[in-house]
Amino acid sequence: MNFEAILNNVNKHIHLTEEEETYFLSLFKRRNIQKKELILSSGSLCDKFSFVESGGLRAYYLDKSGKESTIMFGFTDWWITDMHCFLNSLPAMLNIVALEDSTVLQISKADLEDLYVKIPKFERFFRILLQNAYTREQVRVIQNLSFTAEERYAIFLNKYPQIAKQVTQKQIASYLGITPEFLSSIRARK
Repeated sequence: MNFEAILNNVNKHIHLTEEEETYFLSLFKRRNIQKKELILSSGSLCDKFSFVESGGLRAYYLDKSGKESTIMFGFTDWWITDMHCFLNSLPAMLNIVALEDSTVLQISKADLEDLYVKIPKFERFFRILLQNAYTREQVRVIQNLSFTAEERYAIFLNKYPQIAKQVTQKQIASYLGITPEFLSSIRARK
């Protein structure tokens, strides 16, 4: 099996020996997912961290009234999980669904903890991933509190032009915290 994508992702932050690569890769299971298939369901134990080898995923929260709020997207070369629940071994709050046929490499929480012990430099790698994710989410919260919907949409288009082409307007609206109708009116004014 070819693991070039995940190794390239890791090599952005740490460098592995051949032996370390072999051990690291042995902990992952490849999973092919069909479009619209859930890889995580709200209420199920969240014990996998997924690297998106190809395709695209969407993590969303479903409230009691059935309203979906998109929390994050995960496309090729991204990592995705319900982080709070993964780190704390809790039932998932989020659903993660394939937006298109996709392939992910998944590592369990137990195997990740073993990896930290056997190859400590992975603590640095995952710390960097979590720092980047935390920073992104903090900026997003501030933007949601401070910027108009129009400004947030412009930022989204500028930051994620490729994602804007791959997801529906409804999903973008959900990510921005606005209705699809309001997003349509914003787009009509541009």
